[in-house]
Amino acid sequence: MIDNDAVLLESRTLRTSMAERTDALEKVKALLMLPDGVHVTRRMVADYFEVDDEAIRSLVRRHRDELTESGFVLLKGSDLQSFLWVNMTHRTVPGTGLGVFPRRAVLDVAMLLRDSEVARAVRRYLLDAVERPADLSGVTIGQLVGQATGAVQQRVDGLRQGIAALEARHAGLVAQVRRDQELLAALSARLADTSSAVHTLGGRVDLLCTISAAPGGGGHRRRRR
Repeated sequence: MIDNDAVLLESRTLRTSMAERTDALEKVKALLMLPDGVHVTRRMVADYFEVDDEAIRSLVRRHRDELTESGFVLLKGSDLQSFLWVNMTHRTVPGTGLGVFPRRAVLDVAMLLRDSEVARAVRRYLLDAVERPADLSGVTIGQLVGQATGAVQQRVDGLRQGIAALEARHAGLVAQVRRDQELLAALSARLADTSSAVHTLGGRVDLLCTISAAPGGGGHRRRRR
């Protein structure tokens, strides 16, 4: 086992070689994901590593390019609104946008974050795995293929769940738009009826005013004896 986890802090090349080992995160501590099963927010990353939000914010500023290569993205505008709908995250988002991390970017944070015991544990696990040979005694090729297939299937299932959630949200939005259109049509019809009634009433008022203004129009004539 390599005790000095600083090598990961200092070597981007070594971090890149570890980029696919996202399983290390779950080996150390459960990582809670958003409903899409793919992303976490900066606050969730801070909670995972048991540090304050500013520590993650500062790390993102210093290593933005590397984290972006690992999938970190700052969502704004329509992309942000779509993301919030899919994840049912009704919250106030600052005008600067919302940063989200896939597992690979979270692993990058683990390899870059100095003042976190959880991050250190992830680095130690990664470095230990480099030196620890896999024990394949008694394991058949069929079992290895089965394990690999299961891992792929889990990822596919996660993507399907995300797609299903997106489709459900889209269907809900379409239904809402239709209801809004029907309501708008009903209001337009009511407005047209009201306008017609006002126009008719205005005509009657004009007629009454004309009759009242005419000579003798305001009283009854006396009958001649």
